[in-house]
Amino acid sequence: MNPKDFYNCLINNGIQFFTGVPDSLLKNLCLCIDDNLSAKNHIIAANEGNAIAIASGYHLATGEIPLVYMQNSGLGNAINPLLSLCDPDVYSIPMLIMIGWRGEPGVRDEPQHVKQGKIQLKLLDSMDIPYEVISKEDTQFEMKILSAVKTATNESRPTVLLIKKGTFKKYHTKNRNISSYTNEREEVLEIILDNLDNRSIVVSTTGKTSREIYEIREKRGQSHQQDFLTVGSMGHCSSIALGLAIAEPNKRIVCIDGDGALIMHMGSLSTVGKVSPDNFYHILMNNKVHESVGGQETSAKNVDFSALAKDSGYKNTKSASNDKNIDEIIKEFFSNTGPSFIEFNIKPGSRTGLGRPTINPIDNKIALMKYISKD
Repeated sequence: MNPKDFYNCLINNGIQFFTGVPDSLLKNLCLCIDDNLSAKNHIIAANEGNAIAIASGYHLATGEIPLVYMQNSGLGNAINPLLSLCDPDVYSIPMLIMIGWRGEPGVRDEPQHVKQGKIQLKLLDSMDIPYEVISKEDTQFEMKILSAVKTATNESRPTVLLIKKGTFKKYHTKNRNISSYTNEREEVLEIILDNLDNRSIVVSTTGKTSREIYEIREKRGQSHQQDFLTVGSMGHCSSIALGLAIAEPNKRIVCIDGDGALIMHMGSLSTVGKVSPDNFYHILMNNKVHESVGGQETSAKNVDFSALAKDSGYKNTKSASNDKNIDEIIKEFFSNTGPSFIEFNIKPGSRTGLGRPTINPIDNKIALMKYISKD
């Protein structure tokens, strides 16, 4: 269906405020929302729980029904405020929640979405949250939106619009990814991998960073045994890396993060600083957008990550932009004692035809654990 028609139906049903975390299934609608609303009425949140809380505050101030959008993998971040804040047994706060149904049974998807998709309806039922399911064949989506809004309003509770894969047509938006940065993520990743020894372990964030690392290794005929490709659990790769750094003090642990992921659970920086492992090296690839799900802006342009890491207790911090001597910068970075942090400001985008890891996540885990156990 046309994203603008869906958006107009929401607006006509009194939805004036939108917040959430972009999702690939919803990206065309999210781009439409971004094009048609002011920054005041459309907030891209740090994480899904954050979005639920923002929407709650908006309702408290206006009495109106807000809309929160998310991928179903992010529902875990939202469960706490949904049940302990918005539920009819607590504050009874109404809102519309639009969820992209990744991993729907019978629909091919990436392995990290299979479990969440399988239990999606049971999870909503167990949370006692009413829902309407919408697909590309749906000719009654206007009635379903109206029904969901009525339920949220009349029962003063969160109500879900569960969106199936392929529901929205492509939305043509203006190019908002104009960047002054010249370095590309994949070229920086190539140089990082060039400077790793056989005692280094890489933990990479979900999305295109892990996909590019996988393809670089494949191109070089290298093993993936030193890499943990975090294909799910967005925002947690630095905490996974911290656990490894604590347990394996004689290995260099390299966390390769993204701006959207780091913002999602930014408190992890303070934990790293508190524990202060000297073998922890944190690299941020900052393109200031949620690239994998449509290119919507993160709040990264407002954050001095290097200063934030320093104030959190990292011993060495640096930010790099448009540098030609990346190899020298990386060599110097790894010569420091950790925990160390470096931010590479890069331009958005990736090469055409970028694939996905074909290795099974469990096989990735087993290979890494075997590599670690050799010592």
